[in-house]
Amino acid sequence: MAYEMKDNSGSLFKNDRKEKDTHADYRGSIMVAGQEYWIDAWLNESSSGTKYMGLKVKPKEARQNGPSTEYRAAVQADLDDDVPF
Repeated sequence: MAYEMKDNSGSLFKNDRKEKDTHADYRGSIMVAGQEYWIDAWLNESSSGTKYMGLKVKPKEARQNGPSTEYRAAVQADLDDDVPF
């Protein structure tokens, strides 16, 4: 049975591909209000010694390789024009 993401929930997994300190310690996805997002997390420590996770969230389409959604829409609009001959 495949995992079905539920609204206002998500999952984080240890980043086994971390090569630099700037890469996230954990990566995963989350769904909020029906929209899916990528989520990255870093293990940090404040100046007072309190440990915490720093988070970064991006819409799922933002991490895809290739042209942006806006660019693809503009190209598609150009292709939808009538052929002049």
